[in-house]
Amino acid sequence: MNSQAPRYFALIPAAGVGARMAASGPKQYLKIGGKPMLRHAIDAFLFSELIAHTYVVVSADDPVIDSIVPSHGVTVLRCGGDTRMESVRNGLAALGATLRENDWVLVHDAARPGLDDALIEKLITTTGEHPVGGLLALPVVDTVKRSIAGELGTVAREGLWLAQTPQMFRYKLLREALAFASDPVRGPAQFTDDASAVEALGLSPKLVVGHPRNMKVTLPSDVRIAEMYLATAQPELL
Repeated sequence: MNSQAPRYFALIPAAGVGARMAASGPKQYLKIGGKPMLRHAIDAFLFSELIAHTYVVVSADDPVIDSIVPSHGVTVLRCGGDTRMESVRNGLAALGATLRENDWVLVHDAARPGLDDALIEKLITTTGEHPVGGLLALPVVDTVKRSIAGELGTVAREGLWLAQTPQMFRYKLLREALAFASDPVRGPAQFTDDASAVEALGLSPKLVVGHPRNMKVTLPSDVRIAEMYLATAQPELL
């Protein structure tokens, strides 16, 4: 392991099309509170003094990204893939000559505009020198139901969490986990986030309590909820 002090980098995969939003273009460019969702996410990292640099992964032919990224603190990587995992993997590969093995990478969804510098700081400081890494998440508080083939059942909510992002892992470990997860025998469909790929190596990331404002905008009805969160002052952390 490199003996130099680790740095913290943000990586935002933004090559998706957001089909469930039923929008006229990629949802990461949909405006929330007058600003593209992706720019909200970028700004959260720019406002954090803990983040050394931010990288955004987009498709090679993205015609919009250059018009929304600021002129400093952000680098666009035009190597996005067909899936989120592929975009993250390609982005990490492109940074092979820039990041050290023990640097931390905070992977964040472009469709989570409610992230702020306080949540970033909480993730970093709470995870600390954890041997695996950590992610923001919310404990499940509602009763959970499962419906399969018309059969309804109740799922015990004890120990259940809703994963958020950023998800923070050391550069070397994250690359190894995503390489393992991309094996066609295992099938990438079972890995819905970076933490699940790390877990497949037999490791357990640290869960750090996030905040509801860091919601993922997936459906059209989510837009108004996200705008309500963004219109309020920065809340106290949970």
